[in-house]
Amino acid sequence: MATAQVVSPSPAGQPDIGYAPDQDKYLARVQRRLQQEREETQNKSLPPGFPRELKSDLVWDGKDLETKYDWTYELNDQEVEEIEAALRHFKSLNKPWGFIDQTTFPLPKLNPVLRDISREVHNGHGFKVLRGLPVSKHTREENVIIYAGVSSHIAPIRGRQDHQYDGKPADVVLAHIKDLSKVIDASQIGAPAYTTEKQVFHTDVGDVIALFCLQTAVEGGQSKLSSSWRVYNEIAATRPDLIRTLAEPWAAEDFNNKEKPYNLRPLLHYQPPTENSPERLIIQYARRTFTGYWGLPRSAEIPPITEAQAEALDTLHYLAEKHAVSLDFRQGDIQFANNLSIFHARDGFKDTPEQQRHLIRLWLRDPEYAWETPAANQPRWDKLYKGVTPEAQVFPLEPRVRSASSGKKLE
Repeated sequence: MATAQVVSPSPAGQPDIGYAPDQDKYLARVQRRLQQEREETQNKSLPPGFPRELKSDLVWDGKDLETKYDWTYELNDQEVEEIEAALRHFKSLNKPWGFIDQTTFPLPKLNPVLRDISREVHNGHGFKVLRGLPVSKHTREENVIIYAGVSSHIAPIRGRQDHQYDGKPADVVLAHIKDLSKVIDASQIGAPAYTTEKQVFHTDVGDVIALFCLQTAVEGGQSKLSSSWRVYNEIAATRPDLIRTLAEPWAAEDFNNKEKPYNLRPLLHYQPPTENSPERLIIQYARRTFTGYWGLPRSAEIPPITEAQAEALDTLHYLAEKHAVSLDFRQGDIQFANNLSIFHARDGFKDTPEQQRHLIRLWLRDPEYAWETPAANQPRWDKLYKGVTPEAQVFPLEPRVRSASSGKKLE
């Protein structure tokens, strides 16, 4: 396995914090801040308008969730056959894969079930696993078509995960999550998705993340989800100053963007209830954006995070871990999760030449149930969804490191 390579120093003043959380450092930082900044950390109230407690199905604890919620929908033989028929139908059209949608991949009987899953993802517990797709009987091409086709009935808009393919402009809408550290130098890897290392709790970008399991690891790689609303409630009750920290602008690194290497945006957003929607809490963050990872260390050219922000990052991770649920993610499963209210992570794993963990990912949006996008996040949403046309969509069949996760510097 490749080892991490730091290619440039962190910014001056960056706290002693890495991508992998260190509990001893975290606890020491908590005690140090409480002693040195007691008035600041203990007397601050929540940000104006933020609730003391959220109440919703989205507030759950993994310790007892299985007794309250069945998160797996297992396809029956008739539903699998309907999917097979939709595959045959789409292939008969001879259309580019960007045209995969509910009309070209018709599922008349299964569609109501998939629409119920979308409602559950957006307005219920925030996630669902679809089980039973026969991966091993299909080619890679057929599995991608099935994945995109089924997913189009849950959230029909596919987001752009990369802006280039083979050195040319393109709307790359499919990404592979697979260990590439044995075939690519560590200095070219800037995200744990391409390693066997543990992936800490985080969110991706966009509304819904869909992960399709083509193959499991020989050992490890357990998928974990956690309710950010449950984490919020605990922080709001015990450390409201950290809610304030999370709701203030952070210098989020935009790796390899020479024109604008970072932007300022809060990690946490609260939307009060309206006549048309309930109250909503949205959190969007990836730890590596603030700590760096392997070939993409935190740039010395952007502001360091603060000690309060370092504590907040660790607090999010350890509380998410405390309340997480572990999923029995099997070959043929598709996991759909609300990327605005659910943290996800995975354990480290081991592969063999014969069996290698391999997921493929879509970033999706369902206009019927989509949450309002916070103004501070709108530029990221535009970059993800705006202008993605069927003609320009690319679905890579082989794993590759996307531009935003590559340590290769742009010219």
